[in-house]
Parts: sequence; C-alpha cells; structure tokens
Amino acid sequence: MAKKKGNNEGTITKLPSGSYRAQVTLDGQRLSFTSKTRSECQAWVRKTLDHIDEGLTYEGSQTTLDEYLKNWLVTAKTALRPKTGHQYQQLVEYHIIPVLGKWKLKELRPDTIDRFYQNRIQAGVGNRTVRYLHSVLHKALEKAVKLGLLTRNPADGATPPRLDQGEMLVMNESQVTQFLIAAQGNRYEVMFHVAVKTGMRQAELLGLKWNDLDWTTGLLQVKRQVQRVDGKGYVFVEPKTKTGRRTIQLGEASLQALRQQMERQNFEKDFAGDRWRNNDLIFASSIGTPADLRNVLRQFKLVLAQAGLPEIRFHDLRHTAASIMLKNNIPVFTVSRVLGHAKPSITLDIYAHMIPGMQDQVAKIMDEVITPIPVSVKRDGSKKVLIESKGGNGVKTC
Repeated sequence: MAKKKGNNEGTITKLPSGSYRAQVTLDGQRLSFTSKTRSECQAWVRKTLDHIDEGLTYEGSQTTLDEYLKNWLVTAKTALRPKTGHQYQQLVEYHIIPVLGKWKLKELRPDTIDRFYQNRIQAGVGNRTVRYLHSVLHKALEKAVKLGLLTRNPADGATPPRLDQGEMLVMNESQVTQFLIAAQGNRYEVMFHVAVKTGMRQAELLGLKWNDLDWTTGLLQVKRQVQRVDGKGYVFVEPKTKTGRRTIQLGEASLQALRQQMERQNFEKDFAGDRWRNNDLIFASSIGTPADLRNVLRQFKLVLAQAGLPEIRFHDLRHTAASIMLKNNIPVFTVSRVLGHAKPSITLDIYAHMIPGMQDQVAKIMDEVITPIPVSVKRDGSKKVLIESKGGNGVKTC
C-alpha cells in the first residue's frame, strides 16, 4: 500500500513516454508537473515546497487571475467611490483579463507582468492608463498575498512605463481678462469666473450648493464632487482627501458674480415650473439637475474661440489660477490650501517653475559670493605680501 503523503513531500516518477512527472501533496490534494527531464522536475518540486513553506495554499495554486479578479472586484468596489469602482471594473475586464486572465496566480512573475504592460502599449494604450493598470493589479495581488493565495506580490518587481508630463498650458492675466469678457452672457459665465479665481476642479464646481456659501463672510465650503458613472448617471461623492474638503475665501467680484448666477437660476426655476428638481446646486442644469459635463466643455471651448485664445483643457483653468497666485507672491502654503493639495510639497512639485524670482535670486547671490575681484600683489622689505584690491576693499597683509 502506497504511503499517504503529507505537505512538504514530493515524488518524481518516469512515465512510459520517457518523460517525468513530479507531484507534491498540498492540503490533501496533488499538484503535478510534467517535463522531459528529471532535473526540471526536481527544480519544480524544490520551488513548490518553498512556496508551501511560505504559506501557499492549494486554492492559491489552482486559482486563475480571471477567477480571482472577478471575486476581488465584488469586495473592492464596496470601499471605492462609484466612478472609481466602475473604472476598476473596466480596466480589469477590458485589459487585464483578456491578456492575463488564464494565468494561475502562482505562475505570475514580474517579467510576465512587464510583458503585459508592453502588450498594452503596443496595442495603443497610453502610458497613463498602463500605470493605472499597474496600480489596480498591484492592489489586487497584494490582497491575494494577505489571503494566503500568493506568497509574494509579483507586481512588486514589475516596472510600469514612465509617465511623461504633458505641457501645462496657462493663461496670463491679460488672456484671463479676454476670456472672462468673451464669457459674458454665456450660461456658464459665472462658473468660468469662479474656476479661474479659485482653481477649483470642474467636479468640485458642479457639486457646489448654495448652502455651502456664507454671503456675510464670503466663505465657500468645498464638500463634494459630482461624478458621472455609466448606468447610474450623476452621483455626489466626497473629495478624495481631507484637504480636498476645504474653505475658500471669495472676493467681492466673485460674490457679485454669484448674485447674478442666483438671479439667472431663479428665472430658470420659474420657467421650469414643475419640471424643476431642487438640488440646491449653484451650477445646475435648466431644470435643477447637475450640469452636463459635456455641455460645459463645449461652451468652454466656444468661449475660448470667441476670445481668440488657444484651446486649453478646462483643468488648465486650475493651473492658470495657481500660476497667477504664485506669480503675485502668494505663499506656497496658502496656494496649496486653496487648491486642496494634501501637502505644500505637491504644489511645489507641480508649479515650482512658475514661482518668480527664484532663479534670479540664486544668480545674484552666487555672483556676489564667488565673483573674482581683481588684485595686485606687492612685497615690502619685510617679505610681507600686500594684496591690494581693486574693488575698493583696501589692502590686506599676509
């Protein structure tokens, strides 16, 4: 009677075909590997036993990435914002599963994942999306490690492509004036005004409610964002970070613009009648629902064209606001708080090149401390050296 094998045992047998089959027992089940050489089977047994010692389970040894990711998504989405959860699902279903889905978890290695990234790039997927794929895959496999399905995260050793920063396009003060003049009378005139004055994100602007604004103090609270999720329409979500939830001081010109916005909205409310949906939104549609993102962008591009300005992204209004603040010597810490960055260092990383005077100041200081001063050297009778400066600093004796 053959001896029943437990974990950490392996056997190698020669098959009638001349090949070799290695087997290891794990959790009462047998794992098998077939090769033409005994040495390859021996290497497989050693590697498998090492994985078992590190915590590999039978389930982990048999689970494919396809099976695992589908189950992982169900749990992961409960802790994600709706739009983020939808993006995760699209990345998994459209990119990861079609290429790597049939691989078993235990077969994944850093070079396997690197080849996957190259496959996506060759398919025309942008570097930013591939880096997002890396983030999702790493997060999913890290959970597999915690569940004991993997002994280590193979994505740790993978190398996602470098993200090339696109050119940041900003308007100067004169161009901002042109832009706001061209926007007069446009349905989203006040939104554009607030965007370029505060640097708020588009999703934050669309999520503003009238009760977020204190008319007496001029303080505007940023509490939420509007996101469009396929199949669900527009939903309200909280800012991603604690610093994203912030209070911004508005100037009198911005408050006056918002008074005009309220008048416009009251007219639309009366006109809509029973069709009006009271969401208390500052920048609502003509029936009170969240403004459509695509309509806002169309009008934004139209205003740029009417102003005779180059086409930029709506997000570049945020960069424009930051640029103007920094060029007018607003402290980086203050700008960071207004923009809702987690740390001032993030603001510096993005906008350091926009801070005026830094290079000029460095050049001036370096000139002062290391510029050579012409001197003449003389010797007196006592063999002392007299250094006579032509810069007006007198004579030094050495």
